[in-house]
Amino acid sequence: MSTLPKSFITPEQYLEIDRRAERKSEYFDGEVFAMAGAPEAHNRIVWNVITRLGQQLAGRPCQGYPSDLRVRISATGQYVYPDVTVVCGEPQFLDERRDTLLNPTLIVEVLSPSTASFDRGFKFDHYIALDSLREYVLVASDRMSIEVFSRQPDGRWLLAKAIGADDTVELESIGCRFMLADVYDRVDFPPTGAEARA
Repeated sequence: MSTLPKSFITPEQYLEIDRRAERKSEYFDGEVFAMAGAPEAHNRIVWNVITRLGQQLAGRPCQGYPSDLRVRISATGQYVYPDVTVVCGEPQFLDERRDTLLNPTLIVEVLSPSTASFDRGFKFDHYIALDSLREYVLVASDRMSIEVFSRQPDGRWLLAKAIGADDTVELESIGCRFMLADVYDRVDFPPTGAEARA
């Protein structure tokens, strides 16, 4: 994600620009951030997650969306494009265009080394302002690692982490589960440490 030249705009101006643009951008505190293309591993992981969730959600009252559906965080005025979004029950949209979702139940972000701290910190701080959000899932793209943050009845967020190919991730908010081996099917990780020097 790269920032465009700094000129602060209103949420209404952003939405008008983004709806006409050829490339997606996100909106945070008056600034617009262009979305960069993602590498093959990122896209493979997104595909695997959507495929596994889609199979399990078929015929149920929850539906998933890929990264082309914008989400508005009403409490903070931000607009974002999560990698995968699931909403249970009736989806609520900003207007009749139905391109901006207001009530996600679960959000999945696939991390890259350049966006990991942003998705884990600043973005998460905004996502938890969504009253509808029950789980936030962070999937590493450079190694097997999935973190699931679940909202508890008292408002706290509980972290569960899975790192082994045989580990199973439980997504209680949408009644789904998958193994890490399935999420990382046909994903080639970049070489690290000694591998990179060999």
